[in-house]
Amino acid sequence: MNTKLVLLAALLFALPGFAQPVFSPEVHADRSVTFRLAAPKAKEVQLHCEGVKDSTLQKDANGVWTFTTEPLEPDIYVYSFSVDGLHLIDPANPFLKYNLLNTDSQVEVPGSPALPWAINAGPRGQLHRHFYSSAVAGDERDFMVYTPPGYDPAAHKRYPVLYLLHGYSDDTTAWSAVGRANVILDNLIARGQAKPMIVVMPLGYGTMDVVKGGWSRVRDPGLWQRNVDKFSDALLTEVLPQVEKTYRVLTDRRSRAIAGLSMGGTESLVTGLNHLDRFAWIGAFSSGGLNTNYAAQFPALNPKANDQLRLLWIACGREDRLLENNVQFCEWLKSRKVGYTWVETAGTHSFRVWRRNLAEFASLLFQDHK
Repeated sequence: MNTKLVLLAALLFALPGFAQPVFSPEVHADRSVTFRLAAPKAKEVQLHCEGVKDSTLQKDANGVWTFTTEPLEPDIYVYSFSVDGLHLIDPANPFLKYNLLNTDSQVEVPGSPALPWAINAGPRGQLHRHFYSSAVAGDERDFMVYTPPGYDPAAHKRYPVLYLLHGYSDDTTAWSAVGRANVILDNLIARGQAKPMIVVMPLGYGTMDVVKGGWSRVRDPGLWQRNVDKFSDALLTEVLPQVEKTYRVLTDRRSRAIAGLSMGGTESLVTGLNHLDRFAWIGAFSSGGLNTNYAAQFPALNPKANDQLRLLWIACGREDRLLENNVQFCEWLKSRKVGYTWVETAGTHSFRVWRRNLAEFASLLFQDHK
């Protein structure tokens, strides 16, 4: 072994906090969860966890901080520690919610019956990752593709396609790694609750400048609009042609859907509603950053859109700070006599809401296909 690595390992395990391994998080039979962190020199450790009030951990004689929650509803929860004010993931837990701007830890609380994103035995689809040079964005980027169980590239059968978009600060892997989109589709298809479909998950930025500078960049309206517009261009002129060349997909508009969360919800609305010749199914989950000059954003949208739309599905959590914005957009659609389905659920701006959104939305898609 490299001498420097040996010395580094010796140094790390000699430090306070590496003296003993800890088991964290521990999910109990009653669905309560115990979180632990070894930090003998810390003065205060707090837990920040979805669905749990911010709580202070208690330190034992060995310098291990501990907190046990009340029983939690079955779900996947994002959490982190604050150690003397410093944000920290759980070093004992490899189950991470990766993010371009801030990464957190996750814990899964199972339940019965199994939730749509619980991994089960049975037929599974496959995930494929493609890399390409984007002339629109001027960079190297990727997109993920889910093919359903039984997909055969040599067969004659063709499938409808859902283009599924992530949110701001996420990357191409968000919907599969965090949202478990592939698992949700596997389960729905196995139960006969969704049509077999291909799901394409592209990188959702028209320009990486919008995320390179951190959260402050979302408040630059010119940059944000350029990001949304260039994303639509990249999707339609680069990703979509590659998908239709590589995979056995149906290419008529009634066989294409587009949906996304937060930033991806806005991009789904902008791309879908301005290209009804390409998409007949549109979903927007907790849309964020939509230009409120709707007439300028959707200049051609009028009641004739109802003849082209198979589904315009808009959802948001009741505790989401973006609820009012989404309601406002729905009121504008109503004034334009454009039909839509509004879904309001419990929850905040979180994958705990968006996994459920996807499971419900996907089950409605392409039901007129044989």
